[in-house]
Amino acid sequence: MKRPELYLLVWFLACWSCTGVKRENRGIKTLGTEIVETLHGAAIRDPYRWLEHSGDPAVQKWLDAQERLARAFLDPLPQREWLIERNRAFRMYDDEWPPDDCLAGDRCFQWVKRQDDEKWKICTMAHADAPPRVLIDPNTWNPTETLDFFVESPDGSYAAFGRSIGGDENSVIQIVDVATGTVLPDRVRGWQQDRVSWLLDNSGFYYSAKPLTGTVAEGEEHFWHAVYFHRLGSSPGEDIRIFGHDTVKEYYHQAIVSEDGQRVIFYRFGKNAAEVFIQKVGCPEAPVPVAAGFDADYRVLPLEEKLFIWTDLDAPMGRVLVTDADSPGRGSWREFIPESGNKLQYINGIGGRIFAVYLQDVHTVIKIYSFDGEYLRDLPFPVMGMAGVSGYWSKPRTRVHVSSFTHPPTSYLYDFNENSLEVYHAWPIPIETADIVTEQVFYPSRDGTRIPMFLVYPGDAAPDGGLPVLMNVYGGFGHAMTPHFSVDHLNWIEAGGMVAVPGIRGGGEYGKAWHDAGRLERKQNTIDDVISAAVWLVDRGFTRPDRIALTGTSNGGFVAGAATVQQPDLFAAVCCQVPLLDMLRYHKFGIANLWTVEYGDPDNPEHFKFLRRISPYHNVLPGVRYPAMLFVAGENDARVDPLHARKMAARMQAANPLGNPVLLLVQHDSGHGGGTTLTPRINQQADVYAFLMNRTGLQAPAKK
Repeated sequence: MKRPELYLLVWFLACWSCTGVKRENRGIKTLGTEIVETLHGAAIRDPYRWLEHSGDPAVQKWLDAQERLARAFLDPLPQREWLIERNRAFRMYDDEWPPDDCLAGDRCFQWVKRQDDEKWKICTMAHADAPPRVLIDPNTWNPTETLDFFVESPDGSYAAFGRSIGGDENSVIQIVDVATGTVLPDRVRGWQQDRVSWLLDNSGFYYSAKPLTGTVAEGEEHFWHAVYFHRLGSSPGEDIRIFGHDTVKEYYHQAIVSEDGQRVIFYRFGKNAAEVFIQKVGCPEAPVPVAAGFDADYRVLPLEEKLFIWTDLDAPMGRVLVTDADSPGRGSWREFIPESGNKLQYINGIGGRIFAVYLQDVHTVIKIYSFDGEYLRDLPFPVMGMAGVSGYWSKPRTRVHVSSFTHPPTSYLYDFNENSLEVYHAWPIPIETADIVTEQVFYPSRDGTRIPMFLVYPGDAAPDGGLPVLMNVYGGFGHAMTPHFSVDHLNWIEAGGMVAVPGIRGGGEYGKAWHDAGRLERKQNTIDDVISAAVWLVDRGFTRPDRIALTGTSNGGFVAGAATVQQPDLFAAVCCQVPLLDMLRYHKFGIANLWTVEYGDPDNPEHFKFLRRISPYHNVLPGVRYPAMLFVAGENDARVDPLHARKMAARMQAANPLGNPVLLLVQHDSGHGGGTTLTPRINQQADVYAFLMNRTGLQAPAKK
């Protein structure tokens, strides 16, 4: 594949610049010297430690050169223009959700967007038949500001909303008086404010936040997360710290008021587990433990005078226990829904019935139970895909949200008496997917484990060994890769390619055991599952290595990077989006030491051994012909520091300067999830997929 002439020139200059930086690293103190440090008796070379310092002028100069290099390659690609056009058609449209009613009272709220709007706005109406009025319109804010969440009080008199800048996830809570549209002067404590839960009488709300700089030890502002209570009309200094931890800074906390307003459920999250406490609203005594000790994961659903407890305690696929709300301790627990062969994801109480949401071979099945535990029926679905349910225990309306690879997100109203679904809100853009094939296959990993994988491709595509394949991977934190609708995937398929989504270990496709099989010293299993998927696709005659594009985001970016350095000849192009890549130093930045339970602790000598083996950054070898690489970072990423993408791009460029292109995109005014408005996100995704299409030979379809 030929590179554009402009790109060749900029590529040469960037390679020369990187070479110059290497030489300067050895001799000019302003850039420092190459770092070689001894960790647990091993000499670890880190030639690009200097790229960790984003504020250094030398780093900014290097980033400017990287941006010119990337733009010189990406901007001329014809696939990019086509993708922008397609994405604008699929994402810029008129849409409005039907009004959602409040828990108490007649007031309704709805989300509305017009074709030219970059952001959704929120409208309100006094009752379902009243004319709507715009309440919050983020389109009038600074373009980089986003509406992170909106939580109305039980009767809709007030609403708390979160506002952040440039995708930094540092939400600032504000309160709006819904009747007048006036934003109240109330402010709350801390930073990264979220997880609002109102009292039933509208008098105030619980929220979670982190402490401000100067109130904790230097560098610990990312931790000491706690629950506070704000009473309307009070100042931040009057907010009370309700629930936190005094000695372990890494825990996260949340409070949820029960639907009837009688109780508050307090959560403490950490160590892939949870602790749960309960307190009656207004009770001056400390919350009572429901489950303490971090022996398992727990979620509690308070309904009437009972607590329904979802847990993986002695049940890696999940089960539900029940107890009286006034006797929450373990000695009173009784089994309500026993563990089965399918993963029980969560339960919800709606309209007097309990809905249990399962994963069965990585697609959703929902079972309905009575309050007394009698199984009633399975909920019907129009397609095999992913689904969820929402609603109130005290109200009959049950909303069912369904999507699949070929079924755009659609909400239905479920009629229990008729056992039927009625469309409540459908994707407003007509999309023809009848000719697209979805197939679930199973393939053996390196150790023989049977791994599920979805294949989605045009019905007329001939598996002649040359299909361009887009493989999307994750494999971490117990998160399952379910059949979800994606405009980016649809574009790839429309152009004639195949999408492959393997359910690799480390994810949650088959419960806790599946997650555990791909974390800590077993993380290599996750990488093996990706490599084995590519080998299987080649062996079965679907494709060949020079037609496979591999992509992953966040943890998936780490997995994609690790698979690439271990088996570079299997892939034509790889995109690591907001990735972790330096696994020997990842825990030193931001909140990343929270993830040592997933990856391991580099300060632990035993963990260091397996982390060194799988760390993508530390396993790049000079002279190896790696695939074309695209590293994408968010300038304001609050989760994964962009230093990972910077260091990895530099190391791969230096390792093979005359090989396939290695590009770095640092997305401005963007966080872990990309841009803050539609147009930047459209352009950002066009960059990624144009690059992957170009390197796998997938052309933009001719205009009709």
